[in-house]
Amino acid sequence: MVDFPADFVQLLTPDGVRSAMVDYDPWVADVTGEQLAAMYEDMIVVRRIDTEATALQRQGELGLWPPLLGQEAAQIGSARSLRSDDFVFSSYRENAVAYCRGVDYTDILRVWRGSAQSGWNPFEIGMATPAIIIGAQTLHATGWAMGAKFDGSDSAAITYFGDGATSEGDVNEAMVFAASFQVPVIFFCQNNQWAISEPVALQAHRNIADRAPGFGIPSIRVDGNDVLAVMAATRIALDRARNGGGPTFIEAVTYRMGPHTTADDPTKYRETAELEAWKAKDPILRLQRLLDSMGLFTPELEAKTQAKADAVAAELRAGCIGMPDPAPLTVFDHVYSTPNATLDGQRAEYADYLASFDAADGSSS
Repeated sequence: MVDFPADFVQLLTPDGVRSAMVDYDPWVADVTGEQLAAMYEDMIVVRRIDTEATALQRQGELGLWPPLLGQEAAQIGSARSLRSDDFVFSSYRENAVAYCRGVDYTDILRVWRGSAQSGWNPFEIGMATPAIIIGAQTLHATGWAMGAKFDGSDSAAITYFGDGATSEGDVNEAMVFAASFQVPVIFFCQNNQWAISEPVALQAHRNIADRAPGFGIPSIRVDGNDVLAVMAATRIALDRARNGGGPTFIEAVTYRMGPHTTADDPTKYRETAELEAWKAKDPILRLQRLLDSMGLFTPELEAKTQAKADAVAAELRAGCIGMPDPAPLTVFDHVYSTPNATLDGQRAEYADYLASFDAADGSSS
């Protein structure tokens, strides 16, 4: 079990007890029981998306899947704090954020099935397609935020990354620019304790949140399994960004209960006791306990939530299995925003190559 310092932001204990923090309580004072129930539904649904997608990968319908099991509160609490005109730049694990932004369930799977180079139009939902290159999205977020500031907008960017990414040059360079230009961007680190098979303590001998002040960026270290604490921290950061206060760094301390991806076997590098200790801090269970203490976790809520999760899982599965294979020449689509002679030549050569197979089939019949 991890011991957290006094400055660790936690508004909801693992037992579902609401705890007071005078600097953070006002930021979630407006959250109603109905909204808490809605966030509970969000977390149940995205966990079901995660388990269904994992099953699809195991059944050969997806090439790969990056589970978010255990990180639901960090993603839901932050994503539900955003406005529609804010912009998200994520890594490959933020499928709960994509759900909150309104990404079609089938679109979440397109890249992982190998049917598309990207799953959705970023401009339609205010979320870039996931970055596979570790940390690259932090630069994109900072650049977008610079543009928003130059345009005089009060929109903000948020970029999600893991603890391992904080050792990448891209993340540090993004923070240099963000601090230098005081741009409206939130650096949201989901410290899930493992950078693939390496524990966070190997690369971070102090709290990751302690790094940001060295760049001149204020930071908040928050219980990433506490949806209320995450929401409060994100709202504070958004308020700072919208009012010219520049960037904020949030370290959401959470845990990846599943593998890094479905190609990984975490039993090779972590102890069962560690996993069991974190299961006691499950983000869904603690919100359920809070709702129960408020008299809001009713059989009706449970049935409604389960029905929604079942329906989403069924739609996700049908969309995946029914996804058509892309036409071969579409690999050249959307490489550049405008026509390009070199690309046109490559397309023509590839078309001739494909046509040669048709010619061979015709001559043998």
